Amino acid sequence: MGEIDKRNKLDEEFFSYKVSKDNKIFIFWYEKQVKLLTGKESEKFLAKIEKADSKEAQLIMAKATGNFKRGNEKKNKVR
Repeated sequence: MGEIDKRNKLDEEFFSYKVSKDNKIFIFWYEKQVKLLTGKESEKFLAKIEKADSKEAQLIMAKATGNFKRGNEKKNKVR
């Protein structure tokens, strides 16, 4: 894991997920939905995330979201 997360960014736990009744997986980045997994993709995700610790779970969610970040994202601000 050290080679993948050299700056220890995965310690921040900025990814989270929720499972719906019909096994759809909603993946969030700073409480903003960035990915929806369905079908076999969601089954694979659940199988992997079940066995993972928190840092591994962050990596699994980061990989599942793909390359969604382009450098201009901002965290949700409370108004």
